[in-house]
Amino acid sequence: MNNLTHVIAAVSTPPGKGGVAIIRMSGSGAFEIADRVFFPISGKKFSECRPRMQIYGHIIEDGEKIDDVLATRFPAPSSYTGEDTVEIGCHGGILVTRTVLEALLRQGAMPATAGEFTRRAFINGRLTLTEAEAISDLLEAKSREQIRLSGDSARDKLSRRIEGIRKSLVGLMSSIYARIDYPDEDLGDFTDGELLSSLYNIKEDCKRLLSTYRTGRAISEGISTVICGKPNAGKSTLYNLLLGEDAAIVTDIPGTTRDVLRHSVPLGRVMLNIADTAGIRESENMDTVERIGVKKSREMIEKSELLFAIFDISRPFDEDDQLIIDAISSTAAPKIALLNKCDLDTRFDEESLRGFDVVIRISAKEGEADALKLLQDEVNRMFTDEKIVIGQDAIISSARQHATLTRCLDHIQAAIESLEIGFAQDAVSGDVERAIGAISELDGRSVSEEIVSDIFSKFCVGK
Repeated sequence: MNNLTHVIAAVSTPPGKGGVAIIRMSGSGAFEIADRVFFPISGKKFSECRPRMQIYGHIIEDGEKIDDVLATRFPAPSSYTGEDTVEIGCHGGILVTRTVLEALLRQGAMPATAGEFTRRAFINGRLTLTEAEAISDLLEAKSREQIRLSGDSARDKLSRRIEGIRKSLVGLMSSIYARIDYPDEDLGDFTDGELLSSLYNIKEDCKRLLSTYRTGRAISEGISTVICGKPNAGKSTLYNLLLGEDAAIVTDIPGTTRDVLRHSVPLGRVMLNIADTAGIRESENMDTVERIGVKKSREMIEKSELLFAIFDISRPFDEDDQLIIDAISSTAAPKIALLNKCDLDTRFDEESLRGFDVVIRISAKEGEADALKLLQDEVNRMFTDEKIVIGQDAIISSARQHATLTRCLDHIQAAIESLEIGFAQDAVSGDVERAIGAISELDGRSVSEEIVSDIFSKFCVGK
């Protein structure tokens, strides 16, 4: 990352040819750099133009006009980063965009690193760390639910909820210290019972927020889902059906799928990180490549969080079907049996599927809408809380948020247990302080540089 005194610049739109490209520049001195290359058609200096208004003019370097552009200046602190910021909209050709950026860099700006604009917004108090994480998730969103989860309303709700917990803990700490430090002042009684009641209330608030993680994670990070079955059961057909495209080769030849195919796709509220595996069977006719594929399939099953086991019910239940059941029996992941080719005559013994959480009849080739809707409903029921309204309720969705809030809850529980066995309030204050430290890490008030760097490294350049 650049020194905070440096002016940084980067292209903020995706690379490639387009109608318009946006170049962003931020830092003390950004307006002066812009004055040296951008000349408004009005004849005024850019730094003297009205803020937050697009100004038409030319990018000129060494007397040569590079492009006609629209530029906007955002004086600190009323900008995204909290610093003096310039946004230049130029024509979206690859060469012209790079030429305009290089003109700014030659005048003293430094190339921005990944996520540096948002990182400066965080450092300058424009965003909390949870809000910054939500912006990162929004940039990577692949479903409407992910957009709702990362939107302004959801970010604000989570930030306010975290701040509420922190303020409650700080209020308790202040009451404890005031009575310890000023015993002769008439500050009123703050009994152990009142302190215990307050801690229980904060504990319940933390637990309610923690309970949203299962839903938030299923939407944001997704569920590791494995499609398994014997060869030609319809695994790749189902994979293609869920993706809405022909991503996997489908033939009548056993062993067509040799490697694990992976893709992320939304199914209702949940994001599924799907792996289509090679058909599991035992046969002397398998070649070396297929044997490796079968081994990988078994490994993926062991790591899965959700299993779709597909069975061809137009054929009798056989040893290979039993192999599938045996392979998944030891996993704790929810198991859904998909009885494929239900449009054909059934010759399958369904009594063998008693160990499955759900059994759904489907014709993967025909793509039955009702069966897919049933599958969607079952998966959503397994991994989300239907009472949670995405975009309106405070939801935690990252492992960092979950771990930090869990640590806060542990300290609160330790304070409660100390009070209940008779420790004095000043002895309990240490655990309350540690709880405040944990909740402060959650919104970035107190967090290590390593964590901050890791979060912003996931951003794209220009954001």
